[in-house]
Formats: sequence, C-alpha cells, structure tokens
Amino acid sequence: MIFFSLLAALALEHYHPLRRPLRHYEYFAHFAFLLREKLDGGEPLHGAIAWCAAVLPIAFLVWLAGDWLSDLNFMLGWAWGVAVLYLTMGLKYYSSIAQDIADKLRTNRLEEARKALQAWRGGDADEFGPHEVASAAIEQLFAHSHRQTFGVLFWFILLGPAGAVLFRLASVLSLRWQEATPRFSAAVRKIFHVLNWVPVRLTALTYAVAGNFEDALYCWRTQTQTWPDGEEGVAMAAGAGAMGVKLGRPLMVGGQWQERGEIGLGDEPDADHIDSANSMIWRGLVVWLVLALLLLFAGWAA
Repeated sequence: MIFFSLLAALALEHYHPLRRPLRHYEYFAHFAFLLREKLDGGEPLHGAIAWCAAVLPIAFLVWLAGDWLSDLNFMLGWAWGVAVLYLTMGLKYYSSIAQDIADKLRTNRLEEARKALQAWRGGDADEFGPHEVASAAIEQLFAHSHRQTFGVLFWFILLGPAGAVLFRLASVLSLRWQEATPRFSAAVRKIFHVLNWVPVRLTALTYAVAGNFEDALYCWRTQTQTWPDGEEGVAMAAGAGAMGVKLGRPLMVGGQWQERGEIGLGDEPDADHIDSANSMIWRGLVVWLVLALLLLFAGWAA
C-alpha cells in the first residue's frame, strides 16, 4: 500500500499544498525550545535524553493511533498514514517557494528574490547577486528534498507513519538545537547521523538516476568532503553533478566572505537551473513511485 499512500499524499499536496505558517512545526519548535532550556546541561547524555523526550513520545502516539485505526478499519489506518505523510513531506510547499524565487530572478526582481530567499533559509542575503541567489535556492531545494521527501519516504517504508515522524522530528532537532551547548548538540546530531546515513545516500542515488548518472557519482565520490557538513554534502554534490551546475563557493554575508567548497560541474546557476532542480526532484520522486509500484506487484505475486 506504500504506492497508494504516496500517490494519495501527492494528490493532497497538489490540491491543498501546505502553506506558511506550518502550525504543527511551530508547536513542536516551541516544545523543543522549552526542552532545551530545561535539559541542556552541557553533556551528551542530556542531549540524548532531551532528544528522546522530544521525539519518542510523539512517534509512539502516531504508531498507537495508526494501530488503533487499522484495528477499527483497514481504510482508516491507511488514511492515517496518508495524512501523516502529507504533513511530514511538504514537497510542493518548498518547490513552490523555489519556483517563486526563479520567477523573480527571471524578471530581474533581484531584491524581491533576496527577500524570498531570506524568508526561506534565514540568514543574510542582502549582498547576493543573481548567481548566489540561484545557488542558495538550489542548495535549499536539495536539502529540503532530502530532509522532507526522500528521507521521510525511506523511514515511512521501513516503519510506517511513526518512521516518517521519527525522521522528520530528528531532522528538525538537528537544526533547531545547533545553538545548544556543543556536547549537547553533538549528541543530537549523532543520533540524526545514524538515522540519516542510509537515506542521504539513497537521495544521492535518486539524483543520479534522475539526472546525469556518471557526473553525479563523480561529484559524490570526489567533492562530498568539501561541503561544511560532509553528510549533507553527499546529497548536495550528487545533485549538483546530476544537474551539471556549480554550487557552493564563497558567499558574501554581512560584508564578510563565507568560505565553502565548490561542488558540481558545468554552468553557473541561474533561474533556469532552479527549475531544473525542481524537475529533477520530481523525476526522482517518480523513480520512488515506480519502485513502490514494483513492490506492490511483488506483494501481489507472492
């Protein structure tokens, strides 16, 4: 039923895409902030305890609700899984933001594109030129497509709705708790690393299949470690290579150069490359749909 769950979640997104503000994530972010304030004592154990307190009860309740609904009626359990997938993925949510930035760049509204990028990724984009805005937008697309789509799908396939919630909340905490004490935040990142090791490589492979396979593998193999976050660099390098575009490189932020390694091959990024990145992500999703359909047929044949 994975195929039909994904298809239904995508249909929901098409007709009723998620919009800002995402209330369920705002509530969780507030809860996570309170937990960090109470439990951050500067030790790895505190980070692990806080992570468990933030994630496991919610994932358990999602599993319990799904199990109860499935016992009542098979279709109720299936609908619960679709709803959870819809709320954790948000593919059209972030792809539409990227499309808006591309449209603004294409019509020479650079200042508006900068503001849209800042609202999306945070930080300072006041001194970004068109190539820097396009590059940052594509990088955000790759990061979100992994954390909000392919990684979520992997854990949904593995553990059902509770798995999707587990991965999505772990991803949120790995970003939200970056400003905690070093040992506390390191423990949280380590937990996410364990959950993310397989999905991020499947995301990179998805980009390779959906784009230029040879260049994606070359960039994945040779450029991953040039990215500030080596694990995120797996998906970034493969995506840039698959598209044939150069990403990364130093950015002017707040009057100072922010050093980053160059990843990818080929052209300077522009508005058309944002569209290409969106298209590649959708093609990658089609690959997952085909695989889910094959699993469905295999189940029927068995």
